[in-house]
Amino acid sequence: MKLRPLGNTDIQISPIIMGTWQAGKNMWTGIDDNETTRAMRAAFEAGITTFDTAEVYGNGHSEKIVGKSLKDIRGRVVFASKVFPNHYKYGQVIKSCHNSLRNLETDYIDLYQLHWPSGAFGTKKVETEETMRAMLDLKAEGKVRAIGVSNYSEKQLKDALSYGRIDSLQPPYSLFWRHVEKDAMGFCTENNITILAYSSMAQGLLTGKFGPDHKFAKGDHRAGNRLFKPDIYTQVQEALGNLQPIADELDISMGQLALAWVISRTGTCAIAGARNSEQAIQNAYAAEVILSDSVLSKMDEISRTVTDLLDDDPLLWNF
Repeated sequence: MKLRPLGNTDIQISPIIMGTWQAGKNMWTGIDDNETTRAMRAAFEAGITTFDTAEVYGNGHSEKIVGKSLKDIRGRVVFASKVFPNHYKYGQVIKSCHNSLRNLETDYIDLYQLHWPSGAFGTKKVETEETMRAMLDLKAEGKVRAIGVSNYSEKQLKDALSYGRIDSLQPPYSLFWRHVEKDAMGFCTENNITILAYSSMAQGLLTGKFGPDHKFAKGDHRAGNRLFKPDIYTQVQEALGNLQPIADELDISMGQLALAWVISRTGTCAIAGARNSEQAIQNAYAAEVILSDSVLSKMDEISRTVTDLLDDDPLLWNF
């Protein structure tokens, strides 16, 4: 798998990144630590070198699984983690980073990200200057190699950037969720800020595995995904039916088609979770798929039948 530079840094990341929210177990169902570990190793063997996690995923459990699973090959992988906005005071950022370092069993985090804008989810508002000062101090000490933000608008990104270099933005982005294109994507391209797209398969929707009458198990947060609202879900199913022949023609899965579309966008990598080894290997293969201009045009046309129904709220869920 051909690696790509992260922003302006010398860090090389894989175009397909393994997301590990599910490894934290909280807000997911049917997750097994041993299966997760095997999936991470399979991902690495298939060429995925970059793993994204966060302190809030299972209250550190995801970070611990990532660290344990990959510690013997630490020098060959890239760790990306995040601090939650309830820890944005200077001392809290420092403490959170140290906790993440312990969980990950490492002495540095390649990419440390601000998970949500300050004040999100009812957290106490903290001035950007204070939070960024902590992030920059961690970077100066070598505990963090690069700084990123997640779920930030262009305005919020510019605010953070005014205090120090930001090398990545992590927004929800897929064929069915394209809000970032109207907001920060152009700015990121102009300023060499890498986009790390999460929910790049629309939390499994774009794999085609969820039928018209699908019901999530109790405790699965995906039930709150706005794409599953009845008035939108009907059109989602029609769009999936129109995408399937494209995947069939290319002899790839629907999930691989969705990931290949995301990484075809300038400066964009795709974060994809995996519950088991087979899913991880299949995700990695998407990096080898080349989509022609005509296919991209057709996919764009199909995509718009869903995205034109959405409002301007960039939040993917109704929590």
